[in-house]
Amino acid sequence: MNSFGRLFRITIFGESHGPRVGVVVDGCPPGLSLSTADFASDLGRRMSGMAGTTARREADIPSIVSGLFEGRTTGAPLTILFKNEDTDPGAYAPFRRTPRPGQADFVAIRKYGGFNDHRGGGQFSGRLTAGLVAAGVIAKKLIRPIVVEALLVEAGGSVDVERAVEAAVVARDSIGGTVECRASLLPVGLGEPFFDSMESLLSHLVFSIPGIKAIEFGQGFACARMAGSEYNDRIVSPSGETATNNSGGIIGGITNGNPLFFKVAVRPTASIGRAQQTVDLETGQPAEVLAAGRHDTCFALRVPVIVEAACAIVLADAMLLEQRIPRIER
Repeated sequence: MNSFGRLFRITIFGESHGPRVGVVVDGCPPGLSLSTADFASDLGRRMSGMAGTTARREADIPSIVSGLFEGRTTGAPLTILFKNEDTDPGAYAPFRRTPRPGQADFVAIRKYGGFNDHRGGGQFSGRLTAGLVAAGVIAKKLIRPIVVEALLVEAGGSVDVERAVEAAVVARDSIGGTVECRASLLPVGLGEPFFDSMESLLSHLVFSIPGIKAIEFGQGFACARMAGSEYNDRIVSPSGETATNNSGGIIGGITNGNPLFFKVAVRPTASIGRAQQTVDLETGQPAEVLAAGRHDTCFALRVPVIVEAACAIVLADAMLLEQRIPRIER
């Protein structure tokens, strides 16, 4: 439901316009140096502010209320809270009756019998990714020297991201994008065959990010058009280094020591500045809805750091399972 991981386990909670959102990180080894300053860079990358992002402004100052003592993790669960201060819940009242196309309004009403928090999408909101990014900060510290980096390489079908976003703003529409993620300096042996393959674990958590609709590893869908002689990565050293990386650093569900590489597709933001067709759930008649409130023209602009967090969390869990993260002794 709201939890993920086996040894490094995270639980996210909160709603978009509730008092707080946050995350509980269970399984972090004791002795890891940690402070609120460690979160500033990644949380800053997730924030709105650039052209094409929501007008909602949250400070996102993390409050670590458990699991930390004298600047070090204690081994107890870490609980990190973020206040929701720039809220506007009244803008969302009409959507309890006229659900927005592309949003979770309709399925939430049906699944939760109308008891769901509809404000700003409630628990379906991208606002909850603040907790995911916070957990990713901790994971990145644990998995060093592994480095995880993600980048938005395309938006609205164009590599000129800025121009594509500007055009969507003028059109009062939205666009999606493609994010590439790489993790380097990985050891051989993370992941398992079949159900806990590295691809399965990464896909599981990456698809929890709102708006992610596709993922591919290495050559991905392109491999279906390749011959085996083209696709197979020739091994060139006893350490497992390969001449190419068509597999994206994973063979048999297990990391092979080459850079981990995958791409994700981010859908266009569901809320747009145009009227859309829907149904009035009380009358059953066609209705028109305009997505009032604040939303991103291109949520993909803020996704790279969230994808990095998801990748780092999966790797931290896998590293702990393989006993590659030692206890920190005084």
